[in-house]
Amino acid sequence: MAQMRAANQQDLIYKRGQAGVTKASVTIVFDNSDKSKSPEGQQAYKQITVTRQIALPNISKYLLNGHKSTQQAIQTMFQSVQLNINNPNFVIMQGRITKVLNMRPQEILGMVEEAAGTRMFEDRKDKAIKTMAKKEKRVQEILSLLHEEINPKLNKLREEKRSFLEYQKSISELEKIGRVLRAWEWMDGHEKVTRKEQEIHDKTSEKEAVEKKMKKARREIEAAEKDVEAVTRKRDAEIAKGGKMKKLEEEVQELGKAVYKIKTQVEIKEGAIKDEETSIATRTNELQELQTSLTEKQTQLETLNASFKTVNDQHTASANKLTTAEELLQTLLTGLSSGNANTSGGGYMGQLAAAKGLIAQGQAEEEQSKVKLGMSDKELKALEARWKEVERDAREGQKTLRAKKAAVEECQQRLERCSWNEEKEKALEERLRNAKAEVRNLVEEHDRVKHSLGRIDFEYSDPYPNFDRRKVKGQAATLISLAKENHNKSTALEIAAGGKLFQVVVENEKVGSDILKNGRLKKRVTLIPLNKISPHRLSAKQFDAAQRIAPGKVHQALSLVTYEDEVANAIAYVFGDNLICDDAESAKRVTFSREVGVRSVTLDGDVYDPSGTLSGGSAPSGSGILVRVQALLAAGARLSEAREQLGVLEEEEGRGRKVREEWRQLSRELEMKQHEAKLMEQQVEGSNAARIGTQVEELKQTIADLKLSVQAARDKVSAAQDECKKLERDMAEFKNNKEGKTHELKADILKQKAALQRQAVTVKTQQKEVQTAKLELEQIEQDIETAANTLEETKNSLTKLHRDLTKLKGEVAASEAAHAKAEKKLQEERATLSRFDNELKELANVIKEKKQIVIQAEIDVKGIEHGIQALAKDKAAAVNAVANLEKLNEWIAEDKEQFGKQGTPYYFAEQNIGDMNKKARSLEEAQKSMKKKINNKVMNMIDNVEKRDAELQKMLSTVMKDKEKIEDTIEELDRYKRDALQKTWEKVDGDFGGIFAELLPGNFAKLQPPEGQDLMEGLEVKVQLGSVWKQSLTELSGGQRSLIALSLIMALLQFKPAPMYILDEIDAALDLSHTQHIGQLFKSRFKGSQFIVVSLKEGLFSNANVLFRAKFRDGTSIVERTSHRPTSSHGDGNENRTDDRGTRRRREGGS
Repeated sequence: MAQMRAANQQDLIYKRGQAGVTKASVTIVFDNSDKSKSPEGQQAYKQITVTRQIALPNISKYLLNGHKSTQQAIQTMFQSVQLNINNPNFVIMQGRITKVLNMRPQEILGMVEEAAGTRMFEDRKDKAIKTMAKKEKRVQEILSLLHEEINPKLNKLREEKRSFLEYQKSISELEKIGRVLRAWEWMDGHEKVTRKEQEIHDKTSEKEAVEKKMKKARREIEAAEKDVEAVTRKRDAEIAKGGKMKKLEEEVQELGKAVYKIKTQVEIKEGAIKDEETSIATRTNELQELQTSLTEKQTQLETLNASFKTVNDQHTASANKLTTAEELLQTLLTGLSSGNANTSGGGYMGQLAAAKGLIAQGQAEEEQSKVKLGMSDKELKALEARWKEVERDAREGQKTLRAKKAAVEECQQRLERCSWNEEKEKALEERLRNAKAEVRNLVEEHDRVKHSLGRIDFEYSDPYPNFDRRKVKGQAATLISLAKENHNKSTALEIAAGGKLFQVVVENEKVGSDILKNGRLKKRVTLIPLNKISPHRLSAKQFDAAQRIAPGKVHQALSLVTYEDEVANAIAYVFGDNLICDDAESAKRVTFSREVGVRSVTLDGDVYDPSGTLSGGSAPSGSGILVRVQALLAAGARLSEAREQLGVLEEEEGRGRKVREEWRQLSRELEMKQHEAKLMEQQVEGSNAARIGTQVEELKQTIADLKLSVQAARDKVSAAQDECKKLERDMAEFKNNKEGKTHELKADILKQKAALQRQAVTVKTQQKEVQTAKLELEQIEQDIETAANTLEETKNSLTKLHRDLTKLKGEVAASEAAHAKAEKKLQEERATLSRFDNELKELANVIKEKKQIVIQAEIDVKGIEHGIQALAKDKAAAVNAVANLEKLNEWIAEDKEQFGKQGTPYYFAEQNIGDMNKKARSLEEAQKSMKKKINNKVMNMIDNVEKRDAELQKMLSTVMKDKEKIEDTIEELDRYKRDALQKTWEKVDGDFGGIFAELLPGNFAKLQPPEGQDLMEGLEVKVQLGSVWKQSLTELSGGQRSLIALSLIMALLQFKPAPMYILDEIDAALDLSHTQHIGQLFKSRFKGSQFIVVSLKEGLFSNANVLFRAKFRDGTSIVERTSHRPTSSHGDGNENRTDDRGTRRRREGGS
């Protein structure tokens, strides 16, 4: 399409198919008479017809000799006769002749390759390289498949195969051992059957002997019971005479209750006394702390008062000084004084007189203080002389006191380091007291509820020491919980269970036997051993049928109660398969239904039995027992919880007993040491030495104060003298500089005012601190008073509690005495009846012994029966085992004659059956573990995978061989291509130079590789005009360039001439002489080829065999054919061309 003027294929169809013509075709007919030049496979045809047809929509079809063909086949055929239609060098278009010279070296080399015919091999090479790439890709795929899938899978399967073979081997070995073991089991089963039959016979004989013994004991029991009845009647008659025994028993019981009640009150009082003592100790400590705080606060208040007095005095002095300065200024300015009574006059004179008065006052105070100081010194010396006499005793007392206080402090530190304290002790005692009281209350409540349930009272003694009472679960009624919403069904449940509610559940029959033998039971009971009981339950099918008959009105008795899992069988036995129905109609329908047929009880207590009996009427006397049992269970749960809590507290008390004892010891030790320190302090303070020492210290403090007073008076005199001197200087300065002095006084007054304001703030602050301290001191004094009153009240209360406790202890003693007296009377009364009691006791012992014999006999009989049943089961099991062995192992019937015989595989005397069993178990366990890992399909799978591996290996080998062949072919093609190109280049280069020399005599041209490159890299044209080689073809004229291009093309065409050539105005740029030469070259050098030439010049016309002229006649283009000389058949041109460039255009055909 690139060589056509049409833009696309549809443009080749007439009016693009819009005129009804939907296809276009072109046909070329080739003369194929010369068989030596025929295309491969076309030698049988005289002519070769090639047709291309284009149709809408965008359909392209190729026909070869009238038969449909492919584009590739057409191209291959043309290439085989040097007509490459993809690169048509045999077609030289108008104006394109000189483009050859503009080709790059690689493109010129491509023209040479076309002439040499190696382009087709290059295409084959490209296809081979692509094929090789595909082969390489296939190799990689195969290798990847082998490495990633086949090999890992094959390795895994080989490992599984080894495991499978080992598994098969172990199966064979196990089967071999199993036959021996089954044979031994068969023989052992036969022997066991014989043994069990003999044991059953022995047990039957033993049972008959025990039954005889039991019958004899029962007859003896009946005789003893008659004797008991007779003695009892006599005893009752003796008791009924007075009824005194009953009264004594009631009196003892009442007195016992009174003793218990008073003892409880004593315990409460003792606890209250302990609490009050603890409270007194706490309040005493608080009072001591408050007194210490009072002392500290008083010291603080004294310090604050002294500081406030100093600051206040300074403030007063500053205020007086400011007033004096203001009065002085006023006097100096106005000459008038303020008239204050405290001043002796105005101005400097008044201040000077006041200062002198202060000097006199200070001197008087100093003298007075000196007199007092002298007297105090004399008194101090006298006291010091007395102090020396008692100083040693005072030091000893102080030393002892310090040691006592140090011991108190050390004990306090040890007490603080202890992990226990008074608050914890008090809290623990309070919790223990409360827990014990709670347990007492709950015990009373539980007993009260229990006594209200007469029949729910199962008491027994431990049959042997350390008996585990958890093995006795209790009466069935106490093991059942009934939800509140089911309380209305309690009557029905009680009737459904009947007397079984009061039967006792035990862990096993041994526990029951022990209870019956040695439990000292007061009444007859029925025991339910959990390991032997077999309850009868309602099937799901029956219950579903009952639900369908009376939907929503039928309930399983067992589903209405809750219980522990461990007693589930016992509760199921109690309630059995009974149904609870809401009304009588539902009960009747359910009970007498063939699908259900079980006993039903209505909410009113009516019973419907499938046997046909009905019972009902008034509610039973014990109705409501299950509801009342719930109260007992709740009380028991609360009691258990309280006991558990008490146990936790007692355990906690036990764990911390050592720490608490240590704390109590330290507390007592601290109290003793504090008491000793207090006594020692009182002794030291009350001694004569302490009094003298105190007086000495007081005198020393007085002397120090007097010395300070003397120094203060001297300072006062000195300050007054300085003031006098200053006033005298100020008076002198005022006389000399009145105005300046006035300004100085004003400035001094301002400074004094500012200082006075600051002092006022300080005075107010300290005054507030003093007031606060006074209030705090008052509050502490009030707290001390309150604490003292509270302590006194607590001590009074403690005294009262002690009195009450003493009184209660007296009552306890009196009550215990009265109780003991009544108990003694009761014993005396009982002693009168001891004869009957002894006789009854003896009879009871006889009855008990005989009953024990009967019970033991019954137990023995049951044991023998159980033994017989067990032996029968064992025998049946042995028979079944033998039968099963024979059924499962058919070979036993054939081989059993060999069992146990020497020389056979079944000679058991030479075999260790135990070791064989162990080996069989180990093999079975190994097989179980191996069976999970064994792949039973591994043999088939590994065959498939190995076949697949072999196929892939074979395929890989084939692909590798194909790849090597392709590589060898490519190398051979490369060698052939180079040889062919070398020969072609040498031939074309020679022809190129010769043709160019013929067309342009005296000149020469050649083809050579570019400088520094190889032939395979490209060729370029070199031209010599005269004796000068041109560096570039651009130096040539247009005609010279056309001749060079034509020379190169004709040299290429001459190397391997094509059957035909098409030339379109190749002489357009040449003059007539050159055109004539070209025509002659066609005739002389291409004698076997056909040329179709389009030209306008006479030089080519004259050399043509056939001339086609295009003319325009009567408005129509026509073509005339003129033959210049005879031609062969292949010299005819059958091509027609219409050209509207004028009548000068001609088409020629030549060979």
